[in-house]
Amino acid sequence: MADEEQEQNDDNTDAPASGGKKKLLLLLLVGLVLIGVSVGGTVAVLSMLQPEAVPEEGEQLEQEPVEAPPKPAIYYALKPEYILNIEARGRRRYLRLDLTVMTREDDVIAALELHRATVDHIVTLVAGGQIFEEVQTAEGKEFLRLQLLKELQTAFEKEIGKPGIEQVLFTNFVMQ
Repeated sequence: MADEEQEQNDDNTDAPASGGKKKLLLLLLVGLVLIGVSVGGTVAVLSMLQPEAVPEEGEQLEQEPVEAPPKPAIYYALKPEYILNIEARGRRRYLRLDLTVMTREDDVIAALELHRATVDHIVTLVAGGQIFEEVQTAEGKEFLRLQLLKELQTAFEKEIGKPGIEQVLFTNFVMQ
């Protein structure tokens, strides 16, 4: 009888051990399945968000042209500075401008030097025609800068066939 109880106890101790191993194996299997489902779902969602164009037989994919990075900026200071008379309620005031132009092409710099008289004429007419009170404000200065840019681009379009100048910058702006 003692032997029978001992055998039953041995069977009972083996049962929980093998049951624990089964539970552990089952949990591990469930964990792997969940990880697989998670990875599969992520891949499926990403593939739906970014559909790949697959060319059909005899068809080629259209590739977008890759833009070349812009050339480095070239700054050219217009020296000497411009000293102009402007009107202020019937009185004569002075405007001193130091200008720098920005371009990205060497041939525009050569054209600036060649057509310097035209550039000086445009700056004198546009800046000299300003009203003192209007140019005192930030908006007035920006408007003057944009007017100079537009007029210089128009002149260069006529002379060299392209606008050439990207920016006109004030490096010194003094009014008296």
